Amino acid sequence: MPKFLILIFAIAVVSVKAQPVKDHGHLKVTGTQLTDASNKPVVLRGMSFGWHNWWPKFYNKECVAWLAKDWRCNVVRAAMGIEPEGAYIDDPKGSTRKIEAVIEGAIDAGIYVIVDWHSHNINQKEAEKFFTHIATKYGKHPNIIYEIFNEPDEESWSEVKAYSEALIATIRAIDPDNIILVGSPHWDQDIHLVAEDPIKHATNIMYTVHYYAATHKQFLRDRTAAAYQKGIPIFISESAGMEATGDGPLNHEEWKRWIDWAEERKISWVTWSVADKDETCSVLKKSAASTGGWKEEDLKESGVRARGYLREYNRNP
Repeated sequence: MPKFLILIFAIAVVSVKAQPVKDHGHLKVTGTQLTDASNKPVVLRGMSFGWHNWWPKFYNKECVAWLAKDWRCNVVRAAMGIEPEGAYIDDPKGSTRKIEAVIEGAIDAGIYVIVDWHSHNINQKEAEKFFTHIATKYGKHPNIIYEIFNEPDEESWSEVKAYSEALIATIRAIDPDNIILVGSPHWDQDIHLVAEDPIKHATNIMYTVHYYAATHKQFLRDRTAAAYQKGIPIFISESAGMEATGDGPLNHEEWKRWIDWAEERKISWVTWSVADKDETCSVLKKSAASTGGWKEEDLKESGVRARGYLREYNRNP
């Protein structure tokens, strides 16, 4: 075979193998482990978009395609703001369109997508309406993961649990099997409360833990590890290397400890966030185009590091 044909063939093979949903199909939860259609362990690693109402320009198929291709994300997270001006309660149709652009971009790119109800408060009626629409329109696709409550703040676990059970029932009436992510009180820190009283009689659910490595150190890893040892399936749906404010210097050592900890247990992790706000956790500078194609000079330090981790751990098989 001529060398140029070998090269074309090799590129084609890599392209096929870089389709995570084609490789893994419908995901499920087996014990504490996220597994694929062949019962093999799966680790999802990717990027969360910033609040859609403040950084809508990045909510497009081209940006998703770039994150899949260049950053090697096998999952993205569409963070739909709920309460602020211009968010879902204020503009449900416009907000839904932005989320659908990311969903359809992920389906086109062959990667998974977390549909994140990015709220700190219970808005059950609105959430049920939204997830009924999403499950009806997209639930047949194995790409979809539902995150039904981003970060409860002052709500008790009993309140969050009751809300979550209602949302799980709403989704399962339409979509019987795609993964559902459940939050816990105090910005997804109180995973120990979940371990004491988990949701019963629900399949393919996982519980989210969020960390910001300069603030949340060994104490949260220990708490999460204890819940994991009790059989609680963990999914790190939001994380980064700076302080919990989203600002301040990166703590490279603690960030790497968290990633090593997750990798040892085959726990999925997503980094915050695709945005260009003047803060440490927004990975892009103002020079970054809305549709991707970013050069290293378009990335902040957090962006360079996040991209590096993703390209390292999400190597093509």
